[in-house]
Amino acid sequence: MDSQRPFLYLTLLFMLFLIWTTWQQDHAPKPPVTAASTVSAPTNGDSSAQDVPVQGNAPAVPGQQAAPPAENGVAGQTVTVRTDTLVLRINTRGGEILETDLPTYPVSLDTPDKPVKILDLNGRNYVAQSGLQHQVVEGVDAKALAPDHLATYAAAQNEYTLADGQDELVVPLTWQSANGVMVTKRFVFKRGSFLVNVEHEVNNQSTSIWSGTEYRQLKHGYAENAGSLLSGVQAYVGGAYYHDGKYTKLSFSDLDDKQVNETVNGGWVAMQEHYFLSAWIPQQEQETQYYSMVTQNQGVKGYVLGMRSVAQQVAPGATGIFKSGFYVGPKDQDTLEKIATGLDLTVDYGIFAFISKPIFWLMQMIHNVVGNWGWTIIFLTILIKLAFFYPSAMSYKSMAKMKAVSPKLKDINERYADDPQGKQKAMMEIYRKEKINPLGGCLPILIQIPVFMGLYWVLLESVELRQAPWLLWYKDLSIMDPYYVLPLIMGGSMFLQQKLNPPQVDPMQQKIFQFMPIIFTVMFLFFPAGLVLYWVVNNILSMAQQWYINKKIVGHA
Repeated sequence: MDSQRPFLYLTLLFMLFLIWTTWQQDHAPKPPVTAASTVSAPTNGDSSAQDVPVQGNAPAVPGQQAAPPAENGVAGQTVTVRTDTLVLRINTRGGEILETDLPTYPVSLDTPDKPVKILDLNGRNYVAQSGLQHQVVEGVDAKALAPDHLATYAAAQNEYTLADGQDELVVPLTWQSANGVMVTKRFVFKRGSFLVNVEHEVNNQSTSIWSGTEYRQLKHGYAENAGSLLSGVQAYVGGAYYHDGKYTKLSFSDLDDKQVNETVNGGWVAMQEHYFLSAWIPQQEQETQYYSMVTQNQGVKGYVLGMRSVAQQVAPGATGIFKSGFYVGPKDQDTLEKIATGLDLTVDYGIFAFISKPIFWLMQMIHNVVGNWGWTIIFLTILIKLAFFYPSAMSYKSMAKMKAVSPKLKDINERYADDPQGKQKAMMEIYRKEKINPLGGCLPILIQIPVFMGLYWVLLESVELRQAPWLLWYKDLSIMDPYYVLPLIMGGSMFLQQKLNPPQVDPMQQKIFQFMPIIFTVMFLFFPAGLVLYWVVNNILSMAQQWYINKKIVGHA
């Protein structure tokens, strides 16, 4: 029996996983070419209204939008809103949010004045829409009684800015029907917040009861999942929604294949990109209908994920208000958890969430003390090493004993070269006599791999570690080491660690292990620097522990 065979299997599986994720990136599905279909329920013959949800129990069917876009792709007046956290462009046509910049989140450290752009009409056909729909009444033009996201609003000014010392900024848009129904659409911004409160206030000065619903939706053009060899995995770009404790991701290919049509209480819908998202959050105690659509506009595909409220009646002379929350910003887990139940699940650690979440929680606790994510990773590694000190010590003792009897094992391998059964029996006799567990040397690897993968996803998915500095040239621990210093140190430490292990009896395995430091060094060249830092510190601590145990065992042998 070979004590290192399980190690080889685990290493092989780990490398296959990395190869598979890279293959997934290189062979991501291309957008399917679909023939344009006909709008199932056109709104007054206006083909530009094909992304307005159809009233009733089912969402609209995708259609071909024939009308060309207006000037610069935008019809109506543009209102610019600036706060300490957001810069938005809102269109007076429907109050549609066309663009959103995050001034406190630069695209890269090399371009500190270029903010991350989330919503982006002209770049990714990515916008946030909301509107009202009057309940369908025979013989009545419903659009004339309620403004959807294609209706024309009026704005008092073109620019709004949250002034110094001001904690709240209100941006109102107004619309009025011919029979006296006035709607005020308000965007309410708070200092330091990425959450925008959106209200539709219906002031019914007509002679009839007004009855209608509010819908909110996100539209995003097709996008292949992002990713590169720097991360080794694809960053998810697509939709998601949550209700009744269930989090569901909806890729664009999923939305191509099926339509969402569910009615539940509360929840939220979102469009996600790496580190950032936008989300509509309804009143959680109210019933909400979820829906999806696929649209075509001059050959540009759009995926719509939205929700509709229950109908609300407003008596003549009375006022009714529809309220929603709109979040557009980073996937900050603490913030998202406070805004809505389950919204923090958009920080998707995948199958390693049960490891990644505790790791991130512990890292937050450490970071609150040391204030630097690089030192946080180092202290995290030390704590993990201390937590598993005893089982690792038992493993290293077994490996030290293996090293002490390695001459006997080599002799057995030569004597029983043509007798595999005799060789295994002789080796098992030595293991029994010396009280050696041949599988004991695998325990450090078994401990390292899940922690490694958990930290891997924390570094890739947690916006808190995006552009997090350590020291010297390490300005961003979420990307690769620009000078490859840490990967080379990791390879050297792995080589030295092997020297402390017993030599392999099998000549083939000896050659494989000789190349392992080289293989891992090349692989780690493209990993996030924070992840390589963890592995380097872990290797150094492991060598110190193993050297001490080897010396103690040999000294008392």
